[in-house]
Amino acid sequence: MAPRKEVFEGVEWRIRVAADGSSEALVPATGLARKAWLGIKGLISGFALKVRMFVKKAWDVGTNDPRKVIHCIKVGLALAIVSLFYFMRPLYDGVGGNAMWAVMTVVVVFEPTVGATLYKCFNRVLGTFLAGFLAVGVHWVASQSGERVEPFVVGASVFLLASAGTFSRLIPSVKSRFDYGALIFILTFSFVAVSGYRVDKLFELALHRIFTIIIGSSLCILVIMLVCPIWSGQELHSLIVRNMDKLADSLDGCVTQYFNQSGEGTNSKEEATDNKLQGYKCVLSSKASEESMANFGRWEPSHGQFNFRHPWKQYLKIGASMRSCAYCIEALSSCIKSRSCAYCIEALSSCIKSENQAAKLIKQHLGSGCLKVSSSTSNVIKELAETVKTMKKKPSTTDLLAEEMKSAVQGLQNDLKTIPHLLNPSAIPGNKTLETACLEATTPTVTLMELVPVVTLASILIEISGRIEALVDAVEELAKLAEFGINDDKSKHSKMTDKTVSDAKQQTEGTMKALQRV
Repeated sequence: MAPRKEVFEGVEWRIRVAADGSSEALVPATGLARKAWLGIKGLISGFALKVRMFVKKAWDVGTNDPRKVIHCIKVGLALAIVSLFYFMRPLYDGVGGNAMWAVMTVVVVFEPTVGATLYKCFNRVLGTFLAGFLAVGVHWVASQSGERVEPFVVGASVFLLASAGTFSRLIPSVKSRFDYGALIFILTFSFVAVSGYRVDKLFELALHRIFTIIIGSSLCILVIMLVCPIWSGQELHSLIVRNMDKLADSLDGCVTQYFNQSGEGTNSKEEATDNKLQGYKCVLSSKASEESMANFGRWEPSHGQFNFRHPWKQYLKIGASMRSCAYCIEALSSCIKSRSCAYCIEALSSCIKSENQAAKLIKQHLGSGCLKVSSSTSNVIKELAETVKTMKKKPSTTDLLAEEMKSAVQGLQNDLKTIPHLLNPSAIPGNKTLETACLEATTPTVTLMELVPVVTLASILIEISGRIEALVDAVEELAKLAEFGINDDKSKHSKMTDKTVSDAKQQTEGTMKALQRV
């Protein structure tokens, strides 16, 4: 029995016997140490899983946009170089022991784009320079006033200049260009003026700080412009082109989906169409990005195809033209809550999802006209996007597509005018013939709720086409101000235009055939 005791010495078994004599299964008792180990093991495995997921997300961020990794490397490079002023004794003594201000400047002003970095560097140097010399002047005036009056002079100057600097940040024209400079001015003046009350060599302190900030800012400018530069102007240019393409695809896909609800599409095609329909949301959410990029682009020097005085403000007008749209009509109050082409497309999406389906007769009658207006309008937008992308004018092609859009709109308006005669053949002027009587007998009854969705869609399309004309004018103004070149490769561009138009016609014909089968 002794060996068996030794075997079961580490495990204790418990048997629970009920009152009626039945017993439960044997369960080994878990000790406190084992419970603690299992808890610690679970915490470690959970922490390791979170770290693994974080590393995976970070890797995905870096692979999706390598420029973020390059920006991190540039920041590290700039900090490593500026740290030499702190580590090397000759450089450290040359700036009076204030080398840490250069390191802080690099950390604060270094931004991903060249324009943003130049904006911060210029504002930091200018704000520090003005604040430093004003603080030295106030200190001299206060020191000449006597020991009793000196604190009041310094306090009053801090109050007045800090209040004035804060108020200047609320002025829109100052806020857009010198907001960061005003903040640095308030900070530097308050620091130098207040510390000057206890420091004897105030002028040297201000001078050394200005020098170290100039050193840090200059180093940031060199690194950001020489090592894989990212230009704010180029980013704005690409953003406008992408938004125009997305707006065109969203408009074309929305109308095509509305008139092609026969259920023959595959899941992959439906997913692709849904992705196109979501493109207008990028237009709606890009206003802040456009304004920020345009503001930073004005600080950048000449680069690539963009001159120093490139009309970046005109890009904002193009973005506003893509968003801006007048009210549709008073009767369609549900569709006139917004004033942008993208919001009109969103209203089209709501029409698609409406439970009140238009009558097949009205849908077939207006389908061809709506699809022509949609395809011609999207072709105009794509042509404008190509003009902005290549920075070369194609006036003949743009005018041709614009005239085609106007012709399609006129045809759709004529179709809308014939709806009453289509639904009520007896209203056609003239004597009622046998053919008219047969037409009355075969014409289905259409309720108002069945008629509203498709008529609403047609009205919105007409409104969008009118707003596209403003977009054409904005792009033409940009081409004039930026002095776009003329596209000499007419044959290649003509083939591309013909291919675009033919693809649109094939898509329209296919949709109409599907609509007729329904």
